[in-house]
Amino acid sequence: MPASGEMGQAAQLARWMLLPFVTEEWKRIPVMGNDAGWEAALVGRLQAYAIFRLTAQGTVASWNPGAVRILGYNAAEAIGQPLSCFYTGENAEATVEAALAQVRESGRFETERWSTRKDGSRFWANVLIVQLQTQDDGMDGFAVVLRDGTDKRLAHEAVLESERRFRLLVQGVTDYSLFMLSPEGYVTNWNLGAERIKGYEAAEVLGTHFRRFYLPEDVAQGLPERGLQIATTTGRYETEGWRVRKDGSRFWANVVIDAIRDEAGALVGFAKITRDVSDRKAAQEQLDKTRTALAHAQKMEAIGKLTGGVAHDFNNVLQVLRGNLELLERRHARDVWSRERIARAIDAVEQGANLATQLLAFGRRQPLEPVAVNLGSMLRGMDDLLRRALGEMIDVETVVAGGLWNTLVDPNRLENVVLNLAINARDAMPGGGKLTLELSNAMLDEHYGALPADVPPGQYILLAISDTGSGMTPDVLERALEPYFTTKPEGEGTGLGLSMAYGFVKQSHGHLRIYSEVGHGTTVKIYLPRTLEEVVEAASPSQAVVLARGTETVLVVEDEAHVRTTAVEMLAELGYNVLKADSAQSAMAILNSGVRIDLLFSDVVMPGPLRSTEMARMAVRVTPGLKVLFTSGYTQNAIVHAGRLDPGVHLLSKPYSRAQLASRIRAVLGQPASAPSAPVSPPAGAVDSKARSVVVVDDDLASREAVSELLTAMNYRVVQADGVESALHALKQTGATVLVTDMGLAGQSGIDLAKRAVQNYPALHVIFASGELPPDPGQLSFRFGYVRKPFAANDLAQAINALTQP
Repeated sequence: MPASGEMGQAAQLARWMLLPFVTEEWKRIPVMGNDAGWEAALVGRLQAYAIFRLTAQGTVASWNPGAVRILGYNAAEAIGQPLSCFYTGENAEATVEAALAQVRESGRFETERWSTRKDGSRFWANVLIVQLQTQDDGMDGFAVVLRDGTDKRLAHEAVLESERRFRLLVQGVTDYSLFMLSPEGYVTNWNLGAERIKGYEAAEVLGTHFRRFYLPEDVAQGLPERGLQIATTTGRYETEGWRVRKDGSRFWANVVIDAIRDEAGALVGFAKITRDVSDRKAAQEQLDKTRTALAHAQKMEAIGKLTGGVAHDFNNVLQVLRGNLELLERRHARDVWSRERIARAIDAVEQGANLATQLLAFGRRQPLEPVAVNLGSMLRGMDDLLRRALGEMIDVETVVAGGLWNTLVDPNRLENVVLNLAINARDAMPGGGKLTLELSNAMLDEHYGALPADVPPGQYILLAISDTGSGMTPDVLERALEPYFTTKPEGEGTGLGLSMAYGFVKQSHGHLRIYSEVGHGTTVKIYLPRTLEEVVEAASPSQAVVLARGTETVLVVEDEAHVRTTAVEMLAELGYNVLKADSAQSAMAILNSGVRIDLLFSDVVMPGPLRSTEMARMAVRVTPGLKVLFTSGYTQNAIVHAGRLDPGVHLLSKPYSRAQLASRIRAVLGQPASAPSAPVSPPAGAVDSKARSVVVVDDDLASREAVSELLTAMNYRVVQADGVESALHALKQTGATVLVTDMGLAGQSGIDLAKRAVQNYPALHVIFASGELPPDPGQLSFRFGYVRKPFAANDLAQAINALTQP
């Protein structure tokens, strides 16, 4: 037990210092005989506080268990040490002396600071130092009460950090105007987003009413106060409307006002969030303006797809008619009556082809072949044509500006567009008038009103075609580009002229706009993009049309039977060896069979899983040097992209004439037109049916049929076999003198077949057709021929001739 003097000091210390802090623990201390004992017991048992006494010189004179727990030193280590031992930092002694000096002067010193325990760990110390006095009010040292406030300090710092981060968050938001309002609507704080959007600095608006951000007419109607009333009643108010910036400019704002209440539910103000959605507003207005145009475009697209499909089937029908009419024309050339009627029928086919072309132009699916053109030269070259087409009552004037740029366009298609527009203008001037064609350079940019999204800003060539006719009413002008829409009497127009022009211009990456006023005429403006390419000089027309012929092998791939038959007959008459297939898969089987093909002549649009374009790519890999010519009445974007044929792709549009077919094939093969040539002749001396009979043996059906087609074209009678036994049976039945066999036959040997066949028929002529090396002649007892796959018809004919000639 401590001495009575020390017990009295402890009691004094407890009485002066502990009662405000440890009331509950005080109550739990057992009551002792006197107050001093009770209070001393409290100091001795208290763990939550470090309570110790300092001498007048500042050294530790007592040390309670709380000091041991908090500071880590036991009483023996602490008593007798100066207070500065428990302070950290270089100026610990000076700090302690200053604190004790303040206690001597005022009787009390209180502070908070980071301190260090014996083990080096840091804690936040709440320190209170008071002066101890003797009974006669003399100086008797100091009392120190130290409390560990680390948890509260960390919680306080966390709150401060949270508040700091929140301020940074609010101030960092620049896309939103965030500020607070008092219950009366006065601005109480202001973030950087509000400054950016509204243009005011915080000092300019704090304390002012938020109605300053509203339009005068809205303020007059009480809209600001109404928003606060709704937010007060419902807790939230959201709206959109025009607001005013500091500089007087307007912006379309999305506004949210939230009522802020305290724990008791009392209204303390409002949180207001404003967002500038002017861009969204403008986009919505633009969307509203273009909805009708979008619906119109969707309708045009749907009709375009329909017309494209119709044009494909229609062109197939026209091709059958055209091809067969030309075949009949050759046969009945001497019959004047027949020739005239066939010519009329061919003219009707041409008219149908023109109609199909207009349908494809409207649907933006016609194959274009654009070249660099100077439209000034092209337009001047059309003067005579236009004057003849329009008649003497129409005065035609052409105006071409100097320094005209070049454009990339299909000149033939553009001439058709100009002619159609000129004829429309003529029909609008039944009593005569003036047609003006103007060419100039133009710039389309954001200043050009309502520039469509698919027309990029840039440099264009403007072709303006103006008439002095009757003009169009607004209703007619709105529908002028629709297909089949016409104001002409029934039978005087198809209604495809303007829609065809529109489709062609859009497919050429240009822009078309019509200006018209009733009684003042119409102007059609066509904008075509500028090109920096040099003008391509047109080839001079040929003086005489020569019907080009050839002897190469052509594979015709066409799913329509009548179209396929017509094409095969036309090519056969031109001297070509012709093979045929009704699908891309069948065509690949023939190409893989080893038969040499010089030209693949394929329709673009065919049913089946293998597309014709992919078939062509595979065919070129299988047969190096193979040429490909597509034909179609509707490309369906298979070989036409961005309005032009893919590079290196050749197309013959349906319906085509015999002369067009002949010329196009020679151009693709890259050889000059050949003189008429006779078909490959059979072997000399082959006159009886047996000598003209050939057995073709191949286990691949497509390959077997392809070889048989070649032999049939050479006037042989062909019997097919798919194996050794069926071949021997065919030889026995036909008495054929020629055997053409593959060397590998589904697990059997073509060489073994030949040995058995020659043993049975010593006069038999054997030709091996294979992609493998030929047999060693020393191992066979008979002569044989050999053709390496892929082979041409002439290769096979020469092999037969070499064996059969004496």
